[in-house]
This record gives sequence, C-alpha cells and structure tokens, in this order.
Amino acid sequence: MRKINRRIFVLGGLGAAGAVALPVHGALAATPYPFKLGVASGEPAPDSVVLWTRLAPTPLNADGQGGMTNADVTVDWQVATTDRFTSLVAAGSVTARYADAHSVHVVAGGLAPDSDYYYRFRAQGHISAVGRTRTAPAAGSFGRDLVMTFASCAHYESGYYTAYRRMAEENPGLVLHLGDYLYEDATSSGSVREHAGAEIVSLADYRRRYAQYKSDPDLQAAHAAAPWLLVPDDHEVENNYAGTVRENNSPALTAAQWTARRTAAYRAYYENLPLRPSSAPSGNSIGLYRRVRWGQLATFHMLDTRQYRDDQACGDGRKVCADADLPGRTLTGAAQEGWLLDGLGQHLGTWDIMGQQVFFARQLDAAGAANMDAWDGYRASRSRIQQGWVDRAVRNPLVLTGDVHRAWANDLKADYANPGSATIGTELVCTSISSGGNGTADTAIPDAAINPHIRFYSNRRGYVRTTISRSQVRADFRAVATVTEHGAPAATVGSFVITDGRPGLQAG
Repeated sequence: MRKINRRIFVLGGLGAAGAVALPVHGALAATPYPFKLGVASGEPAPDSVVLWTRLAPTPLNADGQGGMTNADVTVDWQVATTDRFTSLVAAGSVTARYADAHSVHVVAGGLAPDSDYYYRFRAQGHISAVGRTRTAPAAGSFGRDLVMTFASCAHYESGYYTAYRRMAEENPGLVLHLGDYLYEDATSSGSVREHAGAEIVSLADYRRRYAQYKSDPDLQAAHAAAPWLLVPDDHEVENNYAGTVRENNSPALTAAQWTARRTAAYRAYYENLPLRPSSAPSGNSIGLYRRVRWGQLATFHMLDTRQYRDDQACGDGRKVCADADLPGRTLTGAAQEGWLLDGLGQHLGTWDIMGQQVFFARQLDAAGAANMDAWDGYRASRSRIQQGWVDRAVRNPLVLTGDVHRAWANDLKADYANPGSATIGTELVCTSISSGGNGTADTAIPDAAINPHIRFYSNRRGYVRTTISRSQVRADFRAVATVTEHGAPAATVGSFVITDGRPGLQAG
C-alpha cells in the first residue's frame, strides 16, 4: 500500500495542485480549526467503509462539546483513489449535530472491493487531515495478504502513545482495538501526563475524556493509517463491571445514577469511534458483537465480554474458586454464544478470528489461583465455545485478546489439565499501548511448569503485527522500550507462525 504523503496528512490536502475542491461553507478564517480530533475510518465491507470525524476546536471544554455552539454544522466529505483527490469516487454532505457532540458517521458506499482509498472532510471553511482506508475483498475472493495490527489498553496518564505511531508506520490494512481505548479514572498528580478532571461519570465527562485521548497525534496517526474494528472492555465504562453489576460502589452511585453512567458511556463510545449506525446505542445498552468478513481469507467475530456476562465468581481478582466451574455461568450470554457458534459453523473464511477482551486460555499460578475476571472465571462458558468449534470442524480458530498489559502466545488445549491433549486453537494476546508504564525486559513465562500451553510472554508495551495469508498467519510481537519518554523505536520481541489446518504455535 502506498505510504501517505506527510505534507498532505498534516495539512489535509489544503492547496494541493489539481485537487478537487470541496464546497466552502463560510470563510476560512471565520471560525477556529474544528478538526483537532483527527479523522478515522472503520468497519470495512467490500463496497463501503465508515468515515468518522468530530468537530472540537477546543477539545477540553468541561461541557464536553469541544468549544462548539449548539448549532448543527454541515460537513462535506470526499473519497478518492489518490491523496491529491484528483479522482473522486464518492462525496457528499452530512450534518454534525450538537446533540451528538458534532460527531459524524458517514457510510461511504459504491466502493470497489479490496481497494485503497483516501478521504477528508471540510467544515466551517476548514479542511481536515487526510485519512487512508481500505475495503474488504469480495465474498469468495481471497484478495491480497492482510497486514493486521491489534492493540489494547491505552492509559493516557501512564505514558505516551508511541506504540500507536509505530503501528501507523507498519502501513496496516486493518487495525483491531480490543478494549480500554480510554480510562475513566481521575487526574493523578505526578503521572507522565494528566487526565483532565475527576473520574468521569456524566455524558459531558466521557465526551471530554474521549476528546483528550483523541487529541493525541500518535493516536490520530494510527486512525488515519487504516480502517479500525473496535470492541470495548471495562474502562470505557467502569473498571471490572459485569453486565449491570459494579465491582464496588466507588464512586458512590444510586442504581439510577449507575444506569445513567452506563448509558452515557455507551453513547460517548459510539460518538467517538468509526462504528456503523447498526452499533448506535439504545438507552443503556449497545450492540457491539458483530461479524466482519474479509473475503474468503478471514472472518472477524468481534465479541462483547462485558454487557452480558454473569458477575465474577467469588468476588474479583485472583482466586481459587470452585464457583468458576458452575455450568450455568456465562461470559458472553446465551444469545451471543449461540451467534458465535453459528458463525463459526458457517466456515466463511480460511481463518476464524475472534477479537475479544480477556485472557482465554487457562492461566494458573503456583497456588492454583486464576483471574476471575477472565475466562478462567467462566470455565464452562469457555469449554462450550471450544467444544463448539471442535464439533463444527472449524479449521483455523484464532483468539485475539487484550486487557492484561503483557504479551502472551498460547496453544489452546482440549483439556488444560492434560498437556498431552490435542491443541485445538491458538490465542495471541497483545500487551498494552501504555497501561502499566514501561514494563521490564522480562520474558520468562510465569508459572511455566503449571501452564505448558503458554508459549511466550513479554512485559513490554506495544502491539502485535500479523500477516494473514491463505497458508499461514505470522504474528510478530512488537514492543517499545519506554513509554515515559516519547518516540522510542519498536522492536520485534517474539515471532510465531500458525499454519493453515494446524492449530497451535510454531516458532517464527
């Protein structure tokens, strides 16, 4: 894929010779620059992609409106085959509404499959940065090999987003984000950089926090480099919540206030990310589990492991807990579990990729304790899904995971208590973008003797770069040495290959 011209990325194509002009609504100098949160695309299909932006000339205003008035604003958009916009393939206008924090979601249709495009916006006489996007291959077509990066956990106060910048430099065709896009906690003095305001609870709070995160230039670069698929974890709402159950009553909220908080969080999540209108929230729920086909090459089953789960067994944290084995417990809810197994049984692509949030494989410590917030706290649920893909003869099940601020690579076993049992799938776990700070150079697998199916561990920050082809998936674990200082290079700290028809990890 052609690298985007830096001048045009920064200036949004303003003044590019031969460019097709966008209509102007108002004089250029009449209002301050409104595109300070950048641009994004997502949810690629063979014929369309979602384009996103949000107008916010002063992003950190406490009212969450980013310095905009209560008037709706016309936003023009263009899609072209080059970053100079000399050959348009789609264009139009959309209204950025005050009620939606002046965010827009454009479903740009009429596009060709497996193709690269560039897009931009204009509003109030100003033109945005240029983003690059890509459509999925047509059904029945493999298309080009896919470079897909995935990441999670970007705590703003813990460090800089250098890993996002390095992801953008990989020129990926697709980015998956697996949760904790932002964090809800209050300002903490002495951090690398500080959150604006107290712990977020109201809609205005969530909108301002998204604006602060999305003001980061490295995150903007990653969004502008490729289309994204996203699912949230817990911090987009509140730490370790389970369905309608809170981890604790901090901050103190009534039942009505907790419902209002969840409603605000889901609304702000949709407003600030490139999701299709089908994912728009309805009250205090949001429809986020969905299937995205990448031609015959891969099917992405994007899961929601927060809204429908039972409460964590035996409280929370690491426990030795018999209740984790109760057969009725579920992490996904019955409807989503059935939807997932039905989709896996359709054999739509060579690779069935489950994008989800929490550690999937068994992971015990020396005392036999496990994380009750992960799939180890919902063992019957995990067993049903694993047995479900075995029963359906799923050829290449691949689980992608975030949450734990460390990188791991795991063979998924038919029976974790029997290391000699069949390997029936593979799990790749990305580390955090910044959460947890710099980390260490440690690569010794914790409690390796108890967990022989765990093949790799790293305590650095970064992301995973995958190259998906018809014959294999190559996974490169990429890490930066520091996030407390900006601009560190990325290095590969581990590589594996998963071969078509052969579940499990092979050394890369």
